[in-house]
Amino acid sequence: MNSATPLGRFLTSRRARVTPAEAGLPALGRRRVPGLRREEAAELAGVSVVYYTRLEQGRAGNPSDAVLDALARVLRLDATEHAHLHDLARQAGRRAAPALADRRRDAIERGDGTPAGRDRPGAEPGASVREELRRLLTAVGAVPAYVLSPAMDVLAANDLALAVVGGPDEAQPGQLNLAHHVFLDASAQELYPRWAEVARQTVGFLRFCAGRRPEDARLAAVVAELSSRSPEFREMRATRDVREKTYGTKAFRHPVAGGFDLAYETLVLPGDEGSALVVFTAPDAGAEAALRLLGRWAASAGAPGLGRLPAGSGS
Repeated sequence: MNSATPLGRFLTSRRARVTPAEAGLPALGRRRVPGLRREEAAELAGVSVVYYTRLEQGRAGNPSDAVLDALARVLRLDATEHAHLHDLARQAGRRAAPALADRRRDAIERGDGTPAGRDRPGAEPGASVREELRRLLTAVGAVPAYVLSPAMDVLAANDLALAVVGGPDEAQPGQLNLAHHVFLDASAQELYPRWAEVARQTVGFLRFCAGRRPEDARLAAVVAELSSRSPEFREMRATRDVREKTYGTKAFRHPVAGGFDLAYETLVLPGDEGSALVVFTAPDAGAEAALRLLGRWAASAGAPGLGRLPAGSGS
């Protein structure tokens, strides 16, 4: 019986990554499946094979935190994957809820349809942002900053952020979606010299958010559209990897300011429907110079999206 739930599919994918050697087991004879067998994962986690099989088949109810923590150890999950496992288990524990909730969750997980209705949380493009946050974005105008929804809609941004990230021609203020930008806008692969890594992070972040917000209508719509329009998105999503947006460094190859790296920090905004404030800073003199140049350009050009750059722009 195949894994029938998000929890089961995630467990199966993580089990396939762990080799017997990594788990401290001898690799004896030819193996029919990649990674650990079900019985091996169950034994290492201290649960019965029957119970573990029921977990992967979505028939085990609500597993305890102790069981989930043991599975995370056996499957060598990182902190983000561990949190995602708990999120999916909480979803599985609500399988007795109305069938409509199950269909909503599975639609987000599969990315093969857009649930109808507006009765679930999730920000639509152009959703309102608190005036206090808008003032904050203006106050930190010397560095790029924007408010990002779980579906990767840019809900508000300062001019410097729009100058750095840009967007497709059709993006209007409050309607730029960074996942769409990465996978559907041709300029993204020029803007991000390490595009594949940015794309994997994007896919992983959407999956992580789907685990946290299984009834988010906007998130479901974004995943469905990307699944239907981008083969790269479908391929990366099939790995079932999860990423949490926290902090790091992102490389840019900007048509106006050239190549530079920016450090970023992601600050969760309590009480704002899962939105986060993303702030970029310059880690070196070259990046500082690029931001100053982009600041002057944004002031003179009105910070158009990258798709609207004048012909011949470059540094």
